[in-house]
Amino acid sequence: MIRFDCHVHVYEEVTATRGARYVPAVPAPLASWQAGLARHGLSGGVIVQVSFLGFDNSQLLDALSRLDPKRFAGVAVVPDEIDAAALDTLVAAGIRGIRWNLVRGAPLPDLESPAVAGLLQHLRERGLHVEIQLEGPRLPAIVGPLLARGVTVVVDHFGLPAEADPARDPWLCALAQAGDLSRLFVKFSAPYRSPVDVAPHARALLALLPPDHVVWGTDWPHTQHEAIVDYDRAAAGREAFGIDDDAAAVKALYGLSLA
Repeated sequence: MIRFDCHVHVYEEVTATRGARYVPAVPAPLASWQAGLARHGLSGGVIVQVSFLGFDNSQLLDALSRLDPKRFAGVAVVPDEIDAAALDTLVAAGIRGIRWNLVRGAPLPDLESPAVAGLLQHLRERGLHVEIQLEGPRLPAIVGPLLARGVTVVVDHFGLPAEADPARDPWLCALAQAGDLSRLFVKFSAPYRSPVDVAPHARALLALLPPDHVVWGTDWPHTQHEAIVDYDRAAAGREAFGIDDDAAAVKALYGLSLA
């Protein structure tokens, strides 16, 4: 049974940083998400820093401060140059990973640069992961090198496949040839963000990944897709992609449980 919604964005105010690619029209309040969880019998979840707020994680941290840390966690957005003390402060507040939003042609991080290499070292030392939003054709260039550096990686939204046939999907083909995938997890979330039906890709991912390496999320408030999906519709479809139980994966990634 799925009990955790592991991909949402929560913000009480819409205060975009300079250069934001998209700014929603209305807030996404914590109380609204909590009401959705209650309607669908969900018990916890993960708040992911929304892109338009940039490195300002204050609204994310405020939301986490009002939630049970045994059942809720967060994923922050941080500069590559963040120091150890600042990262420790985030961890103490419930942050369990950082996110790189690399879609729409954003340059991939230079893993050899001193700043990024230092960041990855900080993450490894603290058991934190890197969450990546990136289109499927570009994923092999970053996921494999991160795994090779001992980093735990979480890929958003089924890997945003572009090929209808999983056998032709560049990232899935790369996974099929990869070795150790024990540090790779995938979020089954936001199928509407891909141009193809993701159901075949979900089946392929479940076959390729080790057991308990997939989590599910609603992607609420479904930014830029509000006209075609809402919380109730997303939550009602959570069993559609073959996740029988999320307890072990959620525990491994975020340290959350219902106990």
